[in-house]
Amino acid sequence: MDQFVKGIAENLRSKKVDYGDARVVMRESEAIILKNGIIEAITHNSDIGFGVRVLKDSAWGFASSNETTKGAADKVLRDALNIARSSSLAKGQRISLTASSPQEGHYRTAAEIDPMATSLDEKIELLLACDKEIRKQKKVKVSEASLRFYKNKVYFASTDDSFTTQEFVFSGGGIKVFVMDKGELQSRSYGDYAQKGYEFIRSLDLVNNAPRITDEAVMLLEAEQCPELQTTVILDNQQMVLQVHESCGHPTELDRVLGTEASYAGTSFLTIDKLNNFRYGSDIVNIVADATVPGGLGTFGWDDEGVPGQRVHLIKNGMFVGYLSSRETAGVVGAESSGAMRANGWNRIPLIRMTNINLLPGSWKFEDMITDTEEGVFMTTNKSWSIDDKRLNFQFGCEFARKIERGKLTKVYKNPTYAGITPQFWKGCDAIGNEASWRMSGTPNCGKGEPGQIMFVGHGTAPARFRNVQIGIAK
Repeated sequence: MDQFVKGIAENLRSKKVDYGDARVVMRESEAIILKNGIIEAITHNSDIGFGVRVLKDSAWGFASSNETTKGAADKVLRDALNIARSSSLAKGQRISLTASSPQEGHYRTAAEIDPMATSLDEKIELLLACDKEIRKQKKVKVSEASLRFYKNKVYFASTDDSFTTQEFVFSGGGIKVFVMDKGELQSRSYGDYAQKGYEFIRSLDLVNNAPRITDEAVMLLEAEQCPELQTTVILDNQQMVLQVHESCGHPTELDRVLGTEASYAGTSFLTIDKLNNFRYGSDIVNIVADATVPGGLGTFGWDDEGVPGQRVHLIKNGMFVGYLSSRETAGVVGAESSGAMRANGWNRIPLIRMTNINLLPGSWKFEDMITDTEEGVFMTTNKSWSIDDKRLNFQFGCEFARKIERGKLTKVYKNPTYAGITPQFWKGCDAIGNEASWRMSGTPNCGKGEPGQIMFVGHGTAPARFRNVQIGIAK
């Protein structure tokens, strides 16, 4: 494959294109899904293909094939060039790319145990053990448990004399329980994803967490409904993942701001005039896009334009200071690419995508954050989300909540929700958990683009406290 992609890049140079790249992707995936003690699915898939992207006459062309042969390479290259020429007839503003030095090297996930080499028996036994623990509770109606693994290898070459290879390993799993009593249904879940090997699955300790989430689901059946009022809210890591993802990650994608991504999931309120000139949150809020943090789903050596993975501030001391960008879009705001162009396969063109969007830790111990709160609500684990097409107005629902009274966690609330307007909400952040409470989590289902692309992204978060938040559903 080395010579295959290098040959395409050399051929593109001979066509005198403004820019071109070739990308071979080899993918392997495995999924095991268990429901009520019965295996519903065991899948193991693999494929290989390549894509060619070309910029000529200030217009893009892209084509791909699942045949990695010389004949297919020639045809795909011609198709990409023809698409670029046709597109140039209706082009708008001139496209120019920010500079990028030639890159060469190899990146590989630091996986200790190959998940594909781990026996199927061990994986199934783990899921069955989770199911057994969950279904000890008589009110359980549905028990779910699953494991998913992915291995990708990417070869990249460009007309900028870059050549890189990357090998990725992703592992994830989770459990979910549905309980019912007197006609009411409640659920509780636990799980995560990381760019690690099978050792990550073992670290999740799914079996020992199964009784906990089952007990909490049963508690919800007898719990009070979350009240409707304005109060202090403390969100744990799991819910902060969703909060950062939706209200910071997506609106900082520069293609949304420029309007080239709009119909699938909207644009952004973080318009160019706000860069370095807009208060997004309180002084303690610092958010970075970090493609270098170990274990993150959005960690890599180079993006799909050959730009090295890097760590850049999006929000610094509460001020909006940076975008997720590409070589094409970065120049519009006078910056260099933040290395955020990624595609989810060989047959998709790269788009600006989140890497690991991380809320940097603060100084608070979680216990002290609770103790310091006279009145409020603690919420955990996302259950539902709704946000407008500018990522401004939102309402999120959680699985589980507890009332905070005089610095102590007391009664359980069911069906908790909270709502806000993104900058006002983040301006109300007055406490963030310290490094001991900070951890990476994975989001393996971030959607964007047409045709749609599902991307793996990561989020490092700690529990955080927000003042004057509207909770509950207005009647």
